[in-house]
Amino acid sequence: MVPKEVLQGQRLYTLFTSMFLHADLLHLGGNMLFLYVFGDNGEDAFGHVRYLFFYFLSGIAADVAFIWAQLFSGGVGTLLIPTIGASGAIAGVLGAYLILYPRARILTLVFIGWIFIVPLPAVLFLGFWFVYQLLYGMLTLGVEAATGIAYWAHIGGFIVGIFFGLVWRGRRRPRTL
Repeated sequence: MVPKEVLQGQRLYTLFTSMFLHADLLHLGGNMLFLYVFGDNGEDAFGHVRYLFFYFLSGIAADVAFIWAQLFSGGVGTLLIPTIGASGAIAGVLGAYLILYPRARILTLVFIGWIFIVPLPAVLFLGFWFVYQLLYGMLTLGVEAATGIAYWAHIGGFIVGIFFGLVWRGRRRPRTL
């Protein structure tokens, strides 16, 4: 998805299709890991059809946030920076998870001299993840091409996920055993 083309009303389908492309196996693997860890609970909460709608809406919102960041980062050249991947949609899943399951424990690798596996509350894990995205997003505004990471797409998807999580929080379906 190239922001300049979308802003000109061209290739609008890339807002959707770009979610199915990935830069390499590490990019795909990282996305699949986060989707595996956080996605099934969101699907349980929303139901299959609503989850699919929510997922794609988060991805499109991520693209819009990326376009917005490029538009206001100063320079027409930044509007030519393409973006691919499902990271923004998966960030939406993370945002909803934060609201729906804030006390759930996430087994996390922590590197402090040694490698530890520590169960962290979702609010801490995802809060740290979001602050990291926000800081790097502000530090690299307009230079995503240098980093290769669309931090503002992550931020946009996450915010939409929080919104959907807040809307859906009181409507969760009871779990069947």
